Amino acid sequence: VELMESGGGLVQAGGSLRLSCAASGSTYEIKDMGWLRQAPGQERELVASMSGGGGPHVADSARGRFTISKDRARNLLFLQIDNIQPEDTAMYFCAASRHQLAAVWHFWGQGTQVTVSS
Repeated sequence: VELMESGGGLVQAGGSLRLSCAASGSTYEIKDMGWLRQAPGQERELVASMSGGGGPHVADSARGRFTISKDRARNLLFLQIDNIQPEDTAMYFCAASRHQLAAVWHFWGQGTQVTVSS
């Protein structure tokens, strides 16, 4: 499985951004996909995930401004960020797991940098 993110960049606070993740290869292995982010000096954290058999899950810290969605036919995963804030500055990673409600992520993209200016 290969994952490739796109859509990051520099954005002003209050704006919106949509990140995309394209999955390729043995996509039949994927049972759960998610977005994680890592800010400088901080641990990587789960932002949102979407299991193959269930609905979206958004972390408490991201609820209200982050929306995860999926185009199953094209193996695309999206993360919409609205009213983006400087604290959202981080490297955003797309990840996939062989298990639903993933506790372990088996596949990772290279990441896409999001930088928010105030």
